[in-house]
Amino acid sequence: MAKSLTIAVKRIHDAAEASDGARFLVDRLWPRGVSKEKAALAAWLKPLSPSEALRKRYHGETVDSEEAWDAFRLDYFAELDAGGEEVKAALFVLDAAKQAGPVTLLYAAKSPERNNALALREWLARR
Repeated sequence: MAKSLTIAVKRIHDAAEASDGARFLVDRLWPRGVSKEKAALAAWLKPLSPSEALRKRYHGETVDSEEAWDAFRLDYFAELDAGGEEVKAALFVLDAAKQAGPVTLLYAAKSPERNNALALREWLARR
């Protein structure tokens, strides 16, 4: 049976489920109110999260703005494209997990429509 290459995206505050497979936090900061046990992470992939500067700038924008979302995604993709050895190492971990089974990217943002995990999944699908 072929393994699914689909990557799920889920808010870290939602309960872990067996169908999540390997769970990877892709935020730069640890989310408030979530214990490491509840998170049930395979790994915390900080190198795949937006830079501190981009995170701060984006969180200062209106989340509902399509322009701000598009600008964030383009800047985030540029950061990932320019990523160094840490990004390559994190991608190796993620790729290995995808070959083994389901993968879920976890985020802490409140918006299920606009968050860095969705943007990361989009970037991964393009590479």
